[in-house]
Amino acid sequence: MPRLFNELAVARADGSFERLFRKIVRADVLILDDWGPEQMTASQRRDLMEIVDDRYGRKATVITSQLPVESWYDIIADPTFADAILDRLVHHAHRIALDGPSMRKNPQPAPAQSQLKETA
Repeated sequence: MPRLFNELAVARADGSFERLFRKIVRADVLILDDWGPEQMTASQRRDLMEIVDDRYGRKATVITSQLPVESWYDIIADPTFADAILDRLVHHAHRIALDGPSMRKNPQPAPAQSQLKETA
């Protein structure tokens, strides 16, 4: 999400916003990784609203977050936008809540590396 918002801001400044926006909206699957932990600015809310509105019912959107959905209103930081954005995101959504230890704490060797060791 932070990179997306940064790219949108740069595109708005250099005149390429419409091209980037169309590319995002047309993607078959849009993955919005790292939802939160910072509150959205007014322009970020507006951009996200336009993206989810144009994608709603047409394309898949995947969101990853360490925050529960109930906290997303605080991240959007505007009740009207939060209702509109979350209505489009949560309606017809499949929620998968993961629980357990971080996978980053116990790094496993990549499958390709372990296969190479076994054959060597």
